[in-house]
Amino acid sequence: MILSSLARTALRRTPSASVGAIRYLNLHEYQSAQIMKDSGVNVPFGIAAHTVEEAVAAAKTIGDDDVVIKSQILAGGRGLGKFTNGLQGGVHIIKTKEVEDYASKMLGGTLVTKQSGPAGKPVNTVLLAKKMNLVKEFYFAIMLDRSSGGPVIIACSEGGTSIEDLAESSPEKIIKVPIDIRTGPSESEISKVVAGLGVSGDKAAAGEQIKALYNLFVEKDCTMVEVNPLAEDIDGNLIAADAKIGFDDNAAFRQKDVHAQRDHTQEDPREVAAGKWDLNYIGLDGNIGCMVNGAGLAMSTMDIISLRGGSPANFLDVGGSANVDQIKAAFEIITTDPAVKAILVNIFGGIMQCDIIAEGIVEASRSLNLEVPVIVRLEGTNVEKGQQILKDSGLELISAKDLDDAAQKAVASIA
Repeated sequence: MILSSLARTALRRTPSASVGAIRYLNLHEYQSAQIMKDSGVNVPFGIAAHTVEEAVAAAKTIGDDDVVIKSQILAGGRGLGKFTNGLQGGVHIIKTKEVEDYASKMLGGTLVTKQSGPAGKPVNTVLLAKKMNLVKEFYFAIMLDRSSGGPVIIACSEGGTSIEDLAESSPEKIIKVPIDIRTGPSESEISKVVAGLGVSGDKAAAGEQIKALYNLFVEKDCTMVEVNPLAEDIDGNLIAADAKIGFDDNAAFRQKDVHAQRDHTQEDPREVAAGKWDLNYIGLDGNIGCMVNGAGLAMSTMDIISLRGGSPANFLDVGGSANVDQIKAAFEIITTDPAVKAILVNIFGGIMQCDIIAEGIVEASRSLNLEVPVIVRLEGTNVEKGQQILKDSGLELISAKDLDDAAQKAVASIA
């Protein structure tokens, strides 16, 4: 699950090494802000722009001397990030007359942040927002908490860009309030959150904003709602000055309007392609491609590759009902990574039949003209039939008797 590192750190959890088989939707700030606004949450006035001309027009609509221009990427730490063209920072408070210059440098650029990875993320949209007179900033998030078996509200009296550091240095400033999903937050729990934030304005109104954020979390099937900062203006009103929302893909059938906003340009194109074939793929930084059925077996395969001195290039789970076309697509996705020097296929046939896998391997090897070694370990349903298909193919495939043997042969093939 794709969760904000801020929320993970605030809960002081160690990120799991396991890889789930579910992809989660994240939206841009401007999209999240609109959803929040529709749910009764106070947000700054803003206009999204996809071109320099739209950005200039948006600034004129706002009509102030100063305006906030914010890069829209699906990664945190934008304010402290850096564009590959040299521009420092993905969020700026500028004069309206400077919008054309900044927008031209930001749109079409690549922003690198602590959370984006070294390759950065493309900026195809900027948000022009009204500059707010904010006097205090807080941190607020709602996420699913496995330990309590439901949502948990995380609040901190200090917000902004340093929540990770604060969680390490002063964890006592962060409060966590587990919520019973069956009843929602009680008045006492809402009051605890408001007190934890240190709201100085109308506490009843602040409580209504907390309720609105929680209702959004439930009604939109969210995995996370994060507001950093949740700010207080000079009149004591709470405003969601920044917004990040994650959504459960399992609820896509009833949240079609939300999921239609997915921005594939922010995702690994291999993961997008895998999703279209109902495959689960996550790119890694190694050189041995993996194709496995079942998340647990895939993790074991990667572990044994590492144990034998190799480095896995990906997690790829074809599931239990893949057909020949899906197997071929899996090979295509794996081989789009130029770092891949060998491919290890590890299949334990239960529901998945080994002969279907074998047919897919043969078809992919012939149609893709594979130039890297392919190591195959098959076991389970129709294994003899699958092994015969591979033998009769005439292809130079490397057979392995078990997983450890396969890992050793994969590592040796690129030594």
